[in-house]
Amino acid sequence: MKPVVSVLFSALLTFYCWHANAQSHGGAHAPTEAHGSSHAHPGSPLPPEPSTPPFDRDLALATSQAALGRTVGDYTFRDIEGTPRRLADYRGKPLVISLIYTSCYHICPTTTRHLAEVIERAQEVLGIDSFAVVTLGFDAVRDTPEAMREFAKAQKVAAVHWDFLSGDAPTIDAFARELGFQFRPAGGGFDHLLQTTILDADGVVRRQVYGLDYDTPLLIEPIKRLLYGEKITDGFFERMTNKFRLFCTVYDPASDSYLFDYSIFVGLAMGVVMGIFFVYLLIREWRHSARSRSAGTN
Repeated sequence: MKPVVSVLFSALLTFYCWHANAQSHGGAHAPTEAHGSSHAHPGSPLPPEPSTPPFDRDLALATSQAALGRTVGDYTFRDIEGTPRRLADYRGKPLVISLIYTSCYHICPTTTRHLAEVIERAQEVLGIDSFAVVTLGFDAVRDTPEAMREFAKAQKVAAVHWDFLSGDAPTIDAFARELGFQFRPAGGGFDHLLQTTILDADGVVRRQVYGLDYDTPLLIEPIKRLLYGEKITDGFFERMTNKFRLFCTVYDPASDSYLFDYSIFVGLAMGVVMGIFFVYLLIREWRHSARSRSAGTN
């Protein structure tokens, strides 16, 4: 009996919450895989070095998408204090990774400020300890711990659990390859996709988000699903709680924020009442028919 109740309850809850999410999101989601942007720091046009192939945006996007499902290895970087930080230290919760270079005076700062706004909203609804954020400077020569500290300060990044990291060239190159991130020297700066990567708690690449000012749900929805998705070891009540959190935390485009939609509980309660009333009518009709048959035989 308990498995049947669990299935029926889950189906009813999913229907109501899916409907609320569809209404909140306007019935459509922007694609996350099809949009990419690349940029180079403005300067005098210099041809790429002979040993460096030119940047191919389509190839870069395909390479980025090919990284989905890949488990990223353990690398050691340095934070703004020069303290070694291993990538394994971030395991156990989702990790958002952005890649920038500090000598970029417009695009990278703008992207980081937009990410900061989205991360702030995500932490408000999902909890400040629910995931971590890393921004890595991929220009190994210029992106020192000191440069990353000044970059973070200039962007006024106030979110907690957000580290700005530096690394040596071989480590950065190997890490970028695993993330599916390509960058090429160009015009005094770099050509690269504007890419933000989401890893799950086990370090597996789960989502690539592209663009300068992507919509808030494109980043938060994957994190929400990673946090509240069912696990095989979850018990019945844990699964039900996670379903509530997953489907009932909805995006409000008007305020560009996430809300817990209490109307879902009203709809669910109405559904339960209607179901009970329907069962009552069936029982009453059955009893009435039984009495009529009994009277007829007498």
